[in-house]
Amino acid sequence: MVSRYKEIREKIQSKFDSLPNNQRKVADFVIDNFDNIPFVDVHEVSKQVGVSVASVIRFAQSVGFTGFSELRDAVSDSLKKHLKKKEIFPLFDKSTLENDLLTSVANMDVKNINDTLSIIDREVFNLVIEEIVQSNRVYTAGLGISYLLAEILSYQLTQVGVDASVLKHTHTLFHEQILYMSKSDLLICFSFPPYSKETVDVAKFAHKNGIKVISITNKSTAPIAASSKAVLTVKSENMLFTNSFAAISVIINAIATACAVKNKAKAKKVLKESEKIMIEQDQVIL
Repeated sequence: MVSRYKEIREKIQSKFDSLPNNQRKVADFVIDNFDNIPFVDVHEVSKQVGVSVASVIRFAQSVGFTGFSELRDAVSDSLKKHLKKKEIFPLFDKSTLENDLLTSVANMDVKNINDTLSIIDREVFNLVIEEIVQSNRVYTAGLGISYLLAEILSYQLTQVGVDASVLKHTHTLFHEQILYMSKSDLLICFSFPPYSKETVDVAKFAHKNGIKVISITNKSTAPIAASSKAVLTVKSENMLFTNSFAAISVIINAIATACAVKNKAKAKKVLKESEKIMIEQDQVIL
């Protein structure tokens, strides 16, 4: 049975693509600040999002409530029944942050990991693992920094016995490589701001052709989510105009580890064969 907490979030996500731009901004704010919604009023939301009070009210009505007050009350009620969010890793004492850039960056990464562990639905994570181990072949995709992440996931999966490879971005476009995929294959896309149009488009193309798509992105309403069977939301906030890898690395490692646990015999066999090859090719120091 779906909890009220999850039901409200999913209702907002399902309506997201049909909302006007101003209401989408409100939707993003509500999802990103879900635990704080009971403590803000319509005027505060209007001010923080930068839209009119009317837009906030219309957003609430668009997702099935009479107004923002009813939405706020529903969120409040759902949070009472939801497990309280806990920090898995404690943040550093804020008094130590002044003039200490290293600690400030570490603190932000710790927060990213805590927030990610809190928002990822374990049922969705388990579904992703099932799709990976049951697929004929796994392809990963992304551009820029996301390409490096896609390459790491592909490598990690290969190491635990999953037939995986990354879509190359050279003389061929992603779409051309998708043509060689079958419906028994799986495409995992990394998509973080600024969202690559080619990555989003290839997810749409794959979905249209009956290929299952899993996306790893920074929010459940990201452009790629609409074409995905499952979305793993990972926080990637950074001081720079780039994305932090900390929480993303945790998810990549967790996916590979879960796949290895799911098929221990195959993972052990591949690991032994890989070690044997490395030794025979004189690639390791014993």
